[in-house]
Order: sequence, then C-alpha cells, then structure tokens
Amino acid sequence: MEYPDWLGQPGVRCRMDWGPEGARAAAAHGDALVVVDTLRFSSAVATALHHDVRVHPCAADEDVFAAAANFGAEPAGSGIPEGRYSLSPLSYVEAPPGARVCLRSPNGATCTQYASSAPFLYVAALLNAAVVGRCVSRRMELTDLCVTVLACGELQPATDGAGGIRFAIEDYLGAGAVLASIPYSKSPEAELCEASFQASKSRMEALLAGSSSGLELSAKGRDADVRHCAALNVFTVAPMLLDGWFVDDAGLSPSERASGL
Repeated sequence: MEYPDWLGQPGVRCRMDWGPEGARAAAAHGDALVVVDTLRFSSAVATALHHDVRVHPCAADEDVFAAAANFGAEPAGSGIPEGRYSLSPLSYVEAPPGARVCLRSPNGATCTQYASSAPFLYVAALLNAAVVGRCVSRRMELTDLCVTVLACGELQPATDGAGGIRFAIEDYLGAGAVLASIPYSKSPEAELCEASFQASKSRMEALLAGSSSGLELSAKGRDADVRHCAALNVFTVAPMLLDGWFVDDAGLSPSERASGL
C-alpha cells in the first residue's frame, strides 16, 4: 500500500502515530520506529531483556509454536495457556539468564512485525522510555532518519462485527515519555503527546490503574502487572529488533553500534 507524502509530515523528525496502520506507514516512509504497548507487551519485553531473556515477537496470526520449535525457544503470549512465561512482565523476573521466548501479542508484537522493515525498530514502555529516547536520538544524530513513536492502542471488541483500535492512555503516555527524551523537531501530534506525559507523570500508577486496560487487567487479577508497568524509567535497556530478536541497543559496543548504521 502506498501512503501519501503528507502523512509523513515533512519538515519534522519526530512523529506520533497509532496502531498497525501507523506501523506500516512509518516503515513505508523509512522512519525508525518505537513501538509502545505499555500493558503489557512492551513492558514484558523490557523486563525480559533486563533479566537477560531473549524475545522473538510473533504477530497475532503467526504460529508461535512453530516459531518456538524452530528457534529452540518457549512459546508464550496471546492465545496460549499461561506457563512459565507470558505477556505478564512479572513472569520474567526470575527467569534464568539466556532463556529464549517467542512472544505473541495482538497489539505490540503484531505492530512490530508489520514494521519489521523499518531501518531501526525499538520497543519502549514507561519502564525504559528515557533510555530508548536517548538511543533513538543517538541514531538520529548520526543519520538523517526521522522517527515515528507508535502508540499501539487496544483492540476494540467487535460488537457490531467491525472492531478497531481503542484509544489507550497507557500507550499515549508511554509514547509521550519516549518523545520527552528526543530533542528533535516534533509534529503537533507528538508535541501534544509529550505534553500529556509531562502533565501526568506524577500520577502514572493511578492513571493506569483507572484506565480501561488497567481495569481489564485488574478484573483478571493482574493488579501487580499494572503497578509494575506504571514505574517510570527503572530499566536501562533499549530493546531493538535485530535478526528477529530484541537486543539491548544501550548495551552494544561502539563497533557493534556502528555496524548497524
């Protein structure tokens, strides 16, 4: 699919967009991409990488069991009975270093796969927003790349047979937290997203707990997940997709980093 030039908002280097179509559009325009799915895919990836667990993202329509068998990994995520690993970020806290997981999700992982052709693709949450912003800024300093920070949103139940993407404040605020650490020109959408984060950052746990997504998780007994995901900048990992797996861009050596430019 071709996307019009105006959708890329020429003249600014930081944009903000939503959902799978936003991911496709960013990749089509050649933007670097930051995928934000705060509750819970992005937080799970950041937590896993912090504990030295490797994660391969699987879109909603992928066979996660086949991928796990191919990579010698464990399948986890959407549509799979919870085992040792899942979309819960807390399932990685006591994981053995070096564990490998193929993680399927209908939002974050799906957007990641839709934009896998992007020159650089990061995953961010409130947990690691600042370090991802710094790593993206470093890439932008050394290249002429633009970046799209993508709030994934939540899948809307198809009560009328249509379905769609629901506005998710946790993803909007997570995107704003990333944008706050990128010192380049921003689109109006990105400016407002950052401003919303700045005005709300002292109330993250309450806002996430009271959001539609937070209440959904609470009804499933996942209040601890919400509290974990609401913590701001407690991790220093910057998950970047490389050869199908997330690696820590913040931990790459200068030579490793240069080889990716």
